[in-house]
Amino acid sequence: MTSPLKNIAIVGASGSIGKIILSGLLNSKDFNITVLTRSSSEATFPAGVTVRKSDFSSGDLQKIFKGQDAVISAVGATGFADQKKLIDAAIHAGVSRFLPSEFSADSLNDAVLGLLPLFGQKKEVIEYLKSKQSDSFTWTGVATAPLFDWGINNGFLGYDIASRSAIIWNSGDKRFTATNEKQLGDAVVAVLKRPQATANQYLYVSSVDTTQKEILAALEKATGAPWSTQNTTTESEVSEGTKKLQAGDFSGALTLVRATTYGDIPGLGSNYATDRVLANLLLGLKEESVEDTLQRVVSEYKSV
Repeated sequence: MTSPLKNIAIVGASGSIGKIILSGLLNSKDFNITVLTRSSSEATFPAGVTVRKSDFSSGDLQKIFKGQDAVISAVGATGFADQKKLIDAAIHAGVSRFLPSEFSADSLNDAVLGLLPLFGQKKEVIEYLKSKQSDSFTWTGVATAPLFDWGINNGFLGYDIASRSAIIWNSGDKRFTATNEKQLGDAVVAVLKRPQATANQYLYVSSVDTTQKEILAALEKATGAPWSTQNTTTESEVSEGTKKLQAGDFSGALTLVRATTYGDIPGLGSNYATDRVLANLLLGLKEESVEDTLQRVVSEYKSV
């Protein structure tokens, strides 16, 4: 498998991650893109994208995947376990590469799984892919840690541009990596263009290596004003997040996702630049500036 993968099918392209990946593929102009949606879906997609509606039965999936070089799964939490059906259909259809729905914290890390048992379903998918890999079928997992510009813009990472306020975990000095939206799209494009070098690998990528305090300082500079802060601890956040999740409030899971980055729990490996081997060089990805990224995010926020 030395030639670039050209015909690409995406499952979950209307979700937050799926939209970013779809944008990256479209911007590259190097792929024939098919989006797979539920028969009941009313999602719309840009011109130039083939949309195939499906009942997600094995037979229908095989028909849609026929002729595709790669399938990218960007399904959300409710679809993690269902990816095995996608994998089986892809294999039967002759697909060469499968990218599972990773694009977040390291689901192969035991400390991460201790915080987020839900991600155990992701790990099961990776193990399933390993059991199915062959000369004709390969896979690539891509771990990004949190999405940086995306998470600052929408407040997910605990910074509120509108009120100029931030929630700082522990001392705020823990170093971690994060990935910008465009870098995520570029990483997926690079995987597809380098099929031999990326086959059957779990890859770690990042845009920035930073701390919460560094982000706060950069946001104060970008907004030209001081920010207020509220301090919290890993213990209190994890406790509250777990209680919410057990009560059926999925926002608790989002808190636990943040904990995989900000938490002071041993073994989390949140800084891929030091705790893992980054695939940035392999994929042609460059380190990005925290200040430049946040200046752009603030400018775009003001213009909305």
